[in-house]
Amino acid sequence: MATAAPPAASRIAVVTGASSGIGAATARRLAEAGYRVVLTARRKDRIEALAEELNGAGHSAVAYPLDVTDRAAVDEFATAFETIGVLVNNAGGALGADPVATGDPADWRAMYETNVIGTLNLTQALLPKLEASGDGVVVVVSSTAGHGTYEGGAGYVAAKHGAHVLAETLRLEIVGTPVRVVEIAPGMVKTEEFALTRFGGDTERAAKVYEGVAEPLTADDVAETITWAVTRPSHVNVDLLVLRPRAQASNTKVHREP
Repeated sequence: MATAAPPAASRIAVVTGASSGIGAATARRLAEAGYRVVLTARRKDRIEALAEELNGAGHSAVAYPLDVTDRAAVDEFATAFETIGVLVNNAGGALGADPVATGDPADWRAMYETNVIGTLNLTQALLPKLEASGDGVVVVVSSTAGHGTYEGGAGYVAAKHGAHVLAETLRLEIVGTPVRVVEIAPGMVKTEEFALTRFGGDTERAAKVYEGVAEPLTADDVAETITWAVTRPSHVNVDLLVLRPRAQASNTKVHREP
């Protein structure tokens, strides 16, 4: 369904973690919807290639290398804008699938820093810019892990619960301002890197996550959902949208073909 072009004051959309997967797909969708997209991620070459692709297709995009856990860098980044219409807090990810008894505290700390503190950093730094637009949207890409636990997932689950609560609390605290807070919580999404990163590059273990699942979600499924939520009329807030593939009933109940 076609969407109306965003108003000029809120036309800039910042997407974190835009170097691959859901972030890159979201940048493409928002660019198609008429936003000037600011691509942020640590991998400079990836976001520069994506910016070139989008600009070559007649859209407007700029790459800005950024580590969302570096508060000084985030604050400097924020000075580049007077107003911003959309912030998509997508940077995150999972590390390991060990039980609580043997989980690596370094993995837990890294997941919390990216998924929660990174989201906090960008949101705090850009919230005044979002308010100044007169029609801002903060999107937090959490996960179904933020709404239900499972064995071997405690570190990631804890981080995504933190992201969920951040979004829920922010919505309460800024009600009455011209900023909407949207949480998108995807279930099983098959991207080129998520499971591979989680299992330290073990391709066999990563493949087993999706084994027998005919149609897991794609990055573009999530990106389309994010763009739909962002482009609702200004008075409509999509507080929380959970999406899963049809084959997944919960974090622990997935239909797999033999």
